[in-house]
Amino acid sequence: MILISFDIDGTLEMGDPPGPIPLALVRLAKERGYVIGSASDRTLLDQQRLWDSNEITVDFVSNKHRLNEVRARFPISRGIHIGDAIMDEISAHQAGFDFWYADAIPEAGAHNWVF
Repeated sequence: MILISFDIDGTLEMGDPPGPIPLALVRLAKERGYVIGSASDRTLLDQQRLWDSNEITVDFVSNKHRLNEVRARFPISRGIHIGDAIMDEISAHQAGFDFWYADAIPEAGAHNWVF
C-alpha cells in the first residue's frame, strides 16, 4: 500500500498561494487505490474543509510535523509527501517518507502521473 501526502499552500491548486498540483492528480491517485491526504501547517479543520469543498474524500489530514503518526496509522509499503518547501522535505524524511517537490513530479503523460 502506498500513501501520498500533499502539502496544501504552494503545492495544490486550491492552496494559498496556489501550487502546481491539480486536484485531478489527487483524484487520480485516489482512483488508483493510494491512501491520500494532506499534511500541512493549516489546522486539521481547515484542511478537511478544503477537501470537502472540492468533493474529495481523503483518508487523513495531519500537520506536516506529525507525518510519523500518519505512517503509524496505515500498513504502508511506501510513503510520499509532496510539498514546496524545505520544511516539507525535512518533515517527510523524519517520518521515513520519500519527498517530491511539487514542481518536479514525474509525468508519464497528460493526467498519467508516475507514483
